[in-house]
Amino acid sequence: MTTSAELLAPLTSGVEICYQTFGDPDDEPLLLVMGLGGPMTWWPEDLCRSLAASGFHVIRYDNRDTGRSTRMSGRVTTRHLVRAFAGGRSRVRAPYSIGDLAGDAFGLLDHLGLPAAHVAGISMGGMIAQTMALEAPERVRSLGSIMSSTGRRAVGWQSPTLIPTLLAPRGPDREAYIRRSLMVWRIIGSPGFPSDEQELRERAGDTYDRGIDEAGVLRQMMAVLTQPDRTAALGRLTVPTLVMHGLADKMVHVSGGRATAAAVPGARVVYVDGWGHDLPEPLFATLTREIRRNADRAS
Repeated sequence: MTTSAELLAPLTSGVEICYQTFGDPDDEPLLLVMGLGGPMTWWPEDLCRSLAASGFHVIRYDNRDTGRSTRMSGRVTTRHLVRAFAGGRSRVRAPYSIGDLAGDAFGLLDHLGLPAAHVAGISMGGMIAQTMALEAPERVRSLGSIMSSTGRRAVGWQSPTLIPTLLAPRGPDREAYIRRSLMVWRIIGSPGFPSDEQELRERAGDTYDRGIDEAGVLRQMMAVLTQPDRTAALGRLTVPTLVMHGLADKMVHVSGGRATAAAVPGARVVYVDGWGHDLPEPLFATLTREIRRNADRAS
């Protein structure tokens, strides 16, 4: 199976996006969109290969402010986040929006010469994928919204136990980053599909080595907190839609998935007991099967 090197796509907006592909370029394109603060490598290679084996040309990429993509400007403080979280969306200016992140995804498709693709996103990536389907449905062949939400504040909330850990400084060096990452993944990981600690350490080290940006994570967080409620707009979607969510998700409560499924006519829904806010290897076959089934509805 063909796997490309990591490549850079210069977009007309001035943003440069790092991406990688798996599989046959003649197969159906599948764009994978990662969530808050996550580089493309959080889509595990074995999952990407599984999706490619099912007939997709898989494209994973670093959102702006993550991995090897462009670092943006604009200062966001904890005070700004608290104000936005408290409902003052109109009183806080976000450096960029979920719509801008969707624009990066479209720009990457343009760079690759793809008029349309299947799109699957996780968490914030699901919000980006939903926005893509709403803004340009002709470019989204099928939509996968995984462990995500509609933008409505009353659903998809975070467990209060997460907030102190998420806002705590990650430390000055690689080992400190790894230690804090282990703390986070122990909280949000899947209780029904526990991860090996050595694998978590290796992933955290790889994430650090590819480049992390604390200020960038805050900018992405502000984009999430200031996003619009898409509930009504999702009711007009005709793109084949898959909603997947774990029943043990502490990062985005399953109510976010339920609200998405209720909003989109004809959405295919898969809930998994014991699944948290990660991508455990035992679920690769389920994810591949469901994304493939949903894509087949487009034809």
